[in-house]
Amino acid sequence: MTDRGNGRFADYGRPRRVEGGLRARSTRGAIGRSWWSRRFLEVLESFALGTRLTRGRSYARAGQVLRLDVGPGVVTAVVQGSRAQPYQVRVELSAFPPELWSRVEEELAGQAFFSARLLAGDLPAELEELFAAAGAPLFPGGVDELAQRCSCPDFAVPCKHLAATFYLLAEAFDADPFQLLHWRGRSRAELLDRLRALRGGPAGAGPDAPAAALASTVDAPGSPAGDATVDAPPAGAARALAGLPPAPLAEAVDRFWLPPVPLPDRPPNLATGPDLLLRQLGAPAPAIGGPGLLERLRRAYRLLGR
Repeated sequence: MTDRGNGRFADYGRPRRVEGGLRARSTRGAIGRSWWSRRFLEVLESFALGTRLTRGRSYARAGQVLRLDVGPGVVTAVVQGSRAQPYQVRVELSAFPPELWSRVEEELAGQAFFSARLLAGDLPAELEELFAAAGAPLFPGGVDELAQRCSCPDFAVPCKHLAATFYLLAEAFDADPFQLLHWRGRSRAELLDRLRALRGGPAGAGPDAPAAALASTVDAPGSPAGDATVDAPPAGAARALAGLPPAPLAEAVDRFWLPPVPLPDRPPNLATGPDLLLRQLGAPAPAIGGPGLLERLRRAYRLLGR
């Protein structure tokens, strides 16, 4: 008879030490530096998982997570526990359908602030509100939205292997915020190419991109549709002005400097950290140092920024 039902698998035994595991950068205190990684962990703790999550913090800091992969709708990990065979961890969160992503991308492209920050490799705090308004909450709203599975014999959910995965996932979001959006169904390349296309810029531009863009807009002279053009949807300021009727300048001079649409109650936050370039480039390959090199460069950038 086992004691699985008594929840005593936390005392099953010390984990086997491993070399080359993914080790949390935070050595003490809270894990997560960016607003999005802290928000992710706050949401998990709001599901009354706080005490269970803390059991995996030591696993994350000891490097017991051997592999962590983020894909659309699913995160998988391999975690070394006390047994010889590592445990397989899987966390599922529904990816947004393509039509919902299209609505979000149109909203993002319509505001230069969001497009500029995303193209710079950053996630502005206002992004969470924009996703919620589009009917696509960025973070899970309840624990039932997360499907958590681990091959260990512990009945607790999350077990310490799942909890360690959550902590390492939060730090992965720190290193590359686009991993959070990738989990929700859009990779960095797909999202940025879509934003460039909606704002009229070249998506995946190559040497023949300008000619290809011109050919798709105006047919060659002498063709049956020689004067036909393809109307692109308005973006940016043109999108705000599209529904306003034209008026002679003399009739509009008294309101020339007034905004055509209501402005937000507060300006967006434009503050950026000294490691903006590192977030934009993402983590380097393991062959040249991986996340460890990224953290050393981040510390160097902070010192230089002082």
